[in-house]
Amino acid sequence: MRGWLSIMMASVVIGHLTTMPAIAQSDSVVTGAAYKEERGTLPDGTSYIIRVPNNWNGVLIRDLDIASSLGISWTPESPTNPKDAILNRGYALAGTARHVMRMYQYDPRREISNLDLVLDKVDANFGKPKRVIQMGCSGGGHVTLAVSEDFSDRIDGSVALAAHTPVWLMNSFFDGWFALKALIGPGYVAAGGNMEDLAITGMPNDGSSHASAHGLEGDVPAAWRKAVRIAQESPQGRAQLVLAFTIGQWPAWMSDKVTRPDLNNPEELQKSIYYSADMITSSPGGEARVMFENAAYGQQLSWNDNVDYAKVFEMGNPHLKAAVRALYKKAGADLDADIAKVNGAPRIKASPYALDFWKQPGRTTDGNPKIPVLRLHMVDDYQIPPSLVEGYEAEVKRHGKEDLVRTAYVNSTGHCNFSTAEQLEAIDTMMKRLDTGKWPGTTPAELNKRAAALDTDTTARFMDYNPYRQGQYARIWAPNN
Repeated sequence: MRGWLSIMMASVVIGHLTTMPAIAQSDSVVTGAAYKEERGTLPDGTSYIIRVPNNWNGVLIRDLDIASSLGISWTPESPTNPKDAILNRGYALAGTARHVMRMYQYDPRREISNLDLVLDKVDANFGKPKRVIQMGCSGGGHVTLAVSEDFSDRIDGSVALAAHTPVWLMNSFFDGWFALKALIGPGYVAAGGNMEDLAITGMPNDGSSHASAHGLEGDVPAAWRKAVRIAQESPQGRAQLVLAFTIGQWPAWMSDKVTRPDLNNPEELQKSIYYSADMITSSPGGEARVMFENAAYGQQLSWNDNVDYAKVFEMGNPHLKAAVRALYKKAGADLDADIAKVNGAPRIKASPYALDFWKQPGRTTDGNPKIPVLRLHMVDDYQIPPSLVEGYEAEVKRHGKEDLVRTAYVNSTGHCNFSTAEQLEAIDTMMKRLDTGKWPGTTPAELNKRAAALDTDTTARFMDYNPYRQGQYARIWAPNN
């Protein structure tokens, strides 16, 4: 187990980071009627907040995004705000904001280092917590998983919400976009476009497309939007959209323009997938593709030079595979020929430099936690497909760590919109695991029942995920095992 100093020393050795001084700047402490709070700026410019209620129960919730999600000028008053509810129950909160350069220098390893600096300040200025629970969503969820595996010496438990794993995420997105380009690209070209318009890697990064962690603007998404809409006009094109989603192991219901489709109804699935595909054309190649490519100095972290997409299709969700076959039959189209078309498209290799960067502790996960982990995920998350969670579960099983991990799924589209009841129940579940050494019941019914008793004026939406499972997650990358 390593603290922040050894993380930084290792980073200097591999040449990706420079050492940061251990003293934060611009610290200020304020006292409210029910809390004490410290705000400041860490040496690399990252903002942080520590808020400790007067009725502190001794447990600290440490979150990568406390200062980002709440704002550095946070003045909590809302009883339905999850962070306010956590404070009102006696927990302290501490964490950081996303750095302003994160889009160009994303590095979860540095983010973990900064969180350790914040924990140092908690220990020094408020007293050492009895327990520390790492918690976070999205990139904060990845940090939470990484902390549980490689930097857990000061952490007791982890609650990971909608967590990504960078290389896994980019490869899962890459597979689906690669299939889309091979399948619906010819229709776009026949309508007067150029195949080169449909980029899936190497996105414009000169500022012209206003690229962000949530997509880009301009010609590339416009071309993709046109290609998707052209595909929807023909029976084979509609079947091809479903085939691409099945290969990518993406959820079928990302857009709230339709209700959740019946998994046994191919037409409902297809309609939902069309609206979902149309929605995500703002992020061609996958959510935050530019940010992930920037992280290793623009070097490519996705590859498919060794992927057999016929096998990947067979690994897909049984309901989606059945829908694909039914839609191809209805269209009078040749499914095997289209899969061969995907397999015959020009492949891409990853940069060894990029993979060396991403395999470092803190930047990937191996499914080998050292402390208890509770992982929550939306069933229809458009930014992070829940199939990644299945791959993590497989790695946990391979390491024999099933007793340390529990997973729960929430009935929702969107990303990181967990309700207050769901977040509080996640913390309570983790506390019971830490207090007793045993997990309480974590079935959807048990979680929903306990969450309903929390009196938060919000609803818990835990649900059975089994019908949505893949046959096998296709993109596990565990270079350190």
